[in-house]
Amino acid sequence: MSGAPTREVARRVFADEFNDATHTFKESDEERAPVYVLLPTGARANRIFIVGTLTETEDVGEDSEYWQGRVVDPNGDPFFVYAGQYQPEAASMLRELEAPAYVAITGKPRTYETDDGNVNVSVRPESITQVDADTRDRWVVETAEQTLDRIEAFEADTNEYARMVESEYDLPLDRYRESVVSALESLQDDPNAGNSGADDRDAAGTESESADDAETEPEPQP
Repeated sequence: MSGAPTREVARRVFADEFNDATHTFKESDEERAPVYVLLPTGARANRIFIVGTLTETEDVGEDSEYWQGRVVDPNGDPFFVYAGQYQPEAASMLRELEAPAYVAITGKPRTYETDDGNVNVSVRPESITQVDADTRDRWVVETAEQTLDRIEAFEADTNEYARMVESEYDLPLDRYRESVVSALESLQDDPNAGNSGADDRDAAGTESESADDAETEPEPQP
C-alpha cells in the first residue's frame, strides 16, 4: 500500500460562494495538516477547480515578480489569483496570457485579513491552462450541479460542515441557488455556447486524487 499522500478533491464553486468562504479550519493538530475553507453551501475545500474569463493581469510584486490575475465567472463575479516565485509555471502563464482569455485553474484557497478587518479570499494556483468556450460551458453546468447537490444535502443530520456553516456564517442559501440559475441562463444567452470539445478533466488535474461589483463577462478573443 502506497504511503503517498492523497490529494484533496478539487471542488467546483462559483465566485460569489468562494468569496464568501472566509472561515478556515484544520481537522488535525498535525503541523502539516491541510487547511480548509468552509463553503457556505456546507462543504470543506482545500483545492478548487475554476474556469472563467481572465480579464486582467498585473505584476503587483515589489522586490520580485508577484502576479495577480482576475478571473470572472459567468455571473460577472471575480476570483483573484496570485502566483509568485513558488508557483513559477502559473506565474509564467499570468505573465504571458493576453486578456481576455478563457482559463482553467486548479489551486488552493487562501484567506487574508485586510487593515479594516475584512477577510478576502483568493486562489494560489497549482496550474493555469488556456481553454476553449466548450470547456468553460461544461464547467458552468458541472459547478451548477455540484452547488445544488451541496444545497440539497445541507439539512442532513450527518452534514457536520452544514452545522459549522450555521455557527460561522449568516448567509442565505437562496443566494447560491440564484447564482446557479443566473449562470445557467448565461449559457442560453451566449451564442458561442457549445456542447462539444475535449474533456476538461486534464485541465483540472485528476479529480479523484485528491469582492467587487459584478460586471458582464467579456468575450475572449479566439
